[in-house]
Amino acid sequence: MTEMVYGTVPVQSGDPVLPRWWRTIDRWTMSCILVLFGIGMLLGLAASPPLAAKNGLEPFHYVIRQAIFGGMAMIAMLVVSMMPPKLVRRLAVLGFFAAFVALALLPIFGTDYGKGATRWFSLGFASVQPSEFLKPGFVVMAAWLFAASTQLGGPPGKIYSFVLTIVIVLMLALQPDFGQAALVLFAWGVMYFVVGVPMLLLIVLAGLVFLAGTVAYANSEHFARRIDGFLSPDLDPTTQLGYATNAIREGGFFGVGVGEGQVKWSLPDAHTDFIIAVAAEEYGLISVLVIIVLYGVIVVRSLLRLMKERDVFIRLAGTGLVTMFGVQAMINMGVAVRLLPAKGMTLPFVSYGGSSLIASGIAVGMLLAFTRTRPQGEMGDILMRRANR
Repeated sequence: MTEMVYGTVPVQSGDPVLPRWWRTIDRWTMSCILVLFGIGMLLGLAASPPLAAKNGLEPFHYVIRQAIFGGMAMIAMLVVSMMPPKLVRRLAVLGFFAAFVALALLPIFGTDYGKGATRWFSLGFASVQPSEFLKPGFVVMAAWLFAASTQLGGPPGKIYSFVLTIVIVLMLALQPDFGQAALVLFAWGVMYFVVGVPMLLLIVLAGLVFLAGTVAYANSEHFARRIDGFLSPDLDPTTQLGYATNAIREGGFFGVGVGEGQVKWSLPDAHTDFIIAVAAEEYGLISVLVIIVLYGVIVVRSLLRLMKERDVFIRLAGTGLVTMFGVQAMINMGVAVRLLPAKGMTLPFVSYGGSSLIASGIAVGMLLAFTRTRPQGEMGDILMRRANR
């Protein structure tokens, strides 16, 4: 009877957790994540030894740390993906408030590591970047507020989420971290669009974003320097963008050979923000295309599964998480080929970075939890039944 009403039931509620998780998880998405992490480890072996040598460390110091952080990220991803959506939502909201408080304390206790932006807490043995952990929690929090606003007699969740977004964007911009601020604003805009808003309102919001960018350009030397460097017709070959562009050009289709690349000796962030330049130089355009396809599969498969979801909160949260994930990858690669201004943003699961890896593992774990197959009818089946009544 249940199957007649709701469609095919893929699992029984009494099934053990692991078999039920394995049958309902999107194994293609999970496999792509594992492959991306493997590629990141391979590129780390090429990109990080020069930096370790400059800092007087063991050759594979950063590779070992990446393996440790990556292992923690994979465990977090698997554990979170096994949770039911309600538990994910509760934990994400708690995590959001903790990350929000940490972000507010950065101006007092944070450090910039000489990079001109106070984004990290130094723990001595490692550093923590609160904004990385804030992002997945923010998406879930905003989706919850949006979903509540769609209920009869519900709170004005759209207004609450807008105010929350503006506060977070301003806090990030003051670090300054305009890349993360833009990412948060984009994820909120996508969810706002999915929940249903007038097109005129979206145009007004886009105009406000442009106005904010103009004000930032006029008042922030950090922001203006990056925009001017991006718009300049002449590219200084001794800058990070210059080195990255030359490395991509030298790599061609098949690369110069494993270990033969030179950009890793010139770029201080070759193992983080510009890891794609190392891939392009040593393994060629083919390797870059493989990485792009992997990210594309994750985004497309997740969106296709979310289109079948009946729960408004799950559909919004999943959409926000996967679009933020995909756009972050696009921004990182776009900066390397000079399609976008420099942002200081990592390539998810490929770049080195403890906060980025673990936070990405948590975010993808949430996404996998939201896109698991559940005993419900697909949206198309429901619409057809209603049309036939």
